[in-house]
Amino acid sequence: MPRFHQFPPVLLARATWLRLSRRVHFPNDVIGDVISGERENYQVFRKMVVDPADAQPDRPGAIFEVDFEFTRFSPDINRWLSRIPMPLIAAQSGFRSKTWMLGCTSGSFKGVYEWDSVEHAEDYWTSFPMRLMKRRAVSGTLVSEVRPTPRRGQPAANPPTRLDTG
Repeated sequence: MPRFHQFPPVLLARATWLRLSRRVHFPNDVIGDVISGERENYQVFRKMVVDPADAQPDRPGAIFEVDFEFTRFSPDINRWLSRIPMPLIAAQSGFRSKTWMLGCTSGSFKGVYEWDSVEHAEDYWTSFPMRLMKRRAVSGTLVSEVRPTPRRGQPAANPPTRLDTG
């Protein structure tokens, strides 16, 4: 049974509150940038940022990356469809930002998320919006990892955590 805070009506209510309180932003300063990836280069097509609440850390504590191919539709249609779960993503506990990218060669999708902590990033793997995405991914194409972000003046101490794609 899903956790209460993962019920879509609860997520939508929280997302509405975040938008009304003007904490959700869509900066476009990185749109069009090409980012080098392990498998290929990716072009940024959207970014969403949620301003931290007073009780949250000043900087994100973890990165969650996911790379996959969709089972159906063209990359252009999937770019448009990727707007649908945006409120469900923004409403996740500990969420700070997501950058959407499209593979320059393969058309695969990549999401780079920032979270308050490694625990928040790992919890996202079983969240409602992630379960929706897993159902739409081509079998065997889903690659993800969680890694801590180094604090100011500290090198990255822990290796990435690869999540089970099952």
